[in-house]
Amino acid sequence: MYLLFLIVRPVNIKRISLHQVLVMSKRKINDFAGFKRLLDEAKNIVVLTGAGISAESGIPVFRGAGGLWRKYNVENLATLQAFRKNPALVWEFYHYRRNVAFNAQPNKAHIALANFENDLKNDCQFHIVTQNIDGLHQRAGSKNVIELHGALRQIRCTNSKCKNIEENTNSPICEALRDRGDPACKDEEIPEIDVNDLPKCSKCGKLSRPHIVWFGEHLDAKILNRTRELIETCDICLIIGTSSVVYPAAMFAPLVAERGKPVAEFNLTEEPANEDFKFHFPGLCGTTLPKALGYENI
Repeated sequence: MYLLFLIVRPVNIKRISLHQVLVMSKRKINDFAGFKRLLDEAKNIVVLTGAGISAESGIPVFRGAGGLWRKYNVENLATLQAFRKNPALVWEFYHYRRNVAFNAQPNKAHIALANFENDLKNDCQFHIVTQNIDGLHQRAGSKNVIELHGALRQIRCTNSKCKNIEENTNSPICEALRDRGDPACKDEEIPEIDVNDLPKCSKCGKLSRPHIVWFGEHLDAKILNRTRELIETCDICLIIGTSSVVYPAAMFAPLVAERGKPVAEFNLTEEPANEDFKFHFPGLCGTTLPKALGYENI
């Protein structure tokens, strides 16, 4: 008689709850037809965009790519403290960012959104709320754009009694910054810039700064309140090119989903950022978004 012994090794099996099964069954991956049907029925559309939509235009995604300019961590440069300590260095960094943005061109995702907005019926509302500061939505032709974090094309007076905000797309923005900002240069190779030669307010003559919401600063209350109004009343929300990690923007789309309204996510990641989002379109925004909006041939 022979006895056969089986050695059974434990296998790690990931348990999935019934709730997760139900959520996964409701989530639609690459359901272009289902998304377009709900989009066509919507009367109030809100689009949230982040760095991913502009990456295809050559705009650096500092947050996800190590976040370095020269030897500096971008999150340390983009602060009021850094500007007060070394305004010339911070202006060099933003001079570089301005030139990159001004020389970039809107990609197919930007253009598809602009075309969709312009082709909407008069009884429909459409708004883009962007975390980007590059201005590519407006250059593509979008009209209703809310810029949460400011804009590279604008500068703001640091004089608390003035606070003048003005458009400035000059390059260089001042003569002292001509040919400055190259990320490959080393600090010791670059002559220092006198603070008096940096951009000045056209009204009072005091030092100006980029009109950007820096780390540690609050969003403009009027802009934030307007965004909340849109989020609370929209029929559908598109979230494009953002990992949804920067607050308060990260809470906007989940609030729409909590109201039972559809959220469609367009991002490189295979997995949705939130299990309650109804649609998920993984891949390049310049490919998936035009197809979803019906502008594949732009």
